[in-house]
Amino acid sequence: MRILVPICLLAFLFSCDDAKDCCPGPDPVEKDLIRGTDISFLPEIEEAGVVFKNSAGVEKNMLDILKESGVNTIRIRLWHTPVDGHSSLAEVTALAARVKAKGMKVWLSVHYSDTWADPGHQIKPEAWSDASFSDLQDSVYLYTKKIMTEIDPDIIQIGNEINPGFLLPDGGTGAGTLANFIVLLKKGVQAVRETSADTQIMMHVAGFDNANWFYQQLSTNAVDYDLIGLSYYPIWHGKDLNLVKSSIQSLGFAYNKQVVIAETAYPFSLSWEDWTNNIVGENGQLIPAYPATPEGQKNFMMKLRDIVTESSKAAGFCYWGTEWVSFKGNEATDGSTWENQALFDFDNKAVPALEAFAE
Repeated sequence: MRILVPICLLAFLFSCDDAKDCCPGPDPVEKDLIRGTDISFLPEIEEAGVVFKNSAGVEKNMLDILKESGVNTIRIRLWHTPVDGHSSLAEVTALAARVKAKGMKVWLSVHYSDTWADPGHQIKPEAWSDASFSDLQDSVYLYTKKIMTEIDPDIIQIGNEINPGFLLPDGGTGAGTLANFIVLLKKGVQAVRETSADTQIMMHVAGFDNANWFYQQLSTNAVDYDLIGLSYYPIWHGKDLNLVKSSIQSLGFAYNKQVVIAETAYPFSLSWEDWTNNIVGENGQLIPAYPATPEGQKNFMMKLRDIVTESSKAAGFCYWGTEWVSFKGNEATDGSTWENQALFDFDNKAVPALEAFAE
């Protein structure tokens, strides 16, 4: 089988110092960036009685703090039938309404699972576990249409970090199931397009390895979508910010799409506030130029914003785990693995990194 590689991807493969040299385009212009934060744990954290503070130490509703900091888009994960009800359609619908009332946009990360969906986990909802492939298509279509009708998001992901596919084993990206994967994606897209002319559809993968292969499959199979979403965490996806820059440019030009850094985060400390092991806790996990300090976290985010702002193919960025402070007590072993990467410190006060979201 012949594989046609776009010229700008060849340039990327052979590398160059500046992504704009790899795939020349128009000079950057002022644009309304997506400046997003994911706050999916917020309802659960608010139930625990946690109160957040702005940078001046004044207690405020988190949504007000984020909006006043320049955040214009709120990302929320959605699980089909979660065991404890958190991230359910009912909870997400209520949170989305609060976001809209504050004048911010709603971005849904639909996991098509009862729990976390990511490159290592893409488990079908229990309610669909015995469905035939024909019934599974109907389920994706009807469920997505229900989401659209109830929430009417500004952005919707058909799956979350779907590098291996979604609704496994039926919808994998392997040789035997790739066709099924495409069919299921198109069912989700169909439901969105039939419901809204304005909602943007995002296809989201984690990291840059094989990202070109993934989006090439979408292109080859004429999958309709608007935005390329990429997760970027230095601990998992490398410490080379030039790669982030060149990947945005090369993918954007190759597939004529705008690219969003759909998830990112960085620590303001290597310490902890509860007894739950943190994901990032060692200097070796950091980019040397950005220490795990409030200023280091801020500078990392300012650099990512610069990369996005300077790129003609980037539409914005989103911070993951914004709200995931330690909220179950300082001795909890099932608390937050992310409290040192949140955008609120161990006193629940807004950190300097929120300055990267300013208009």
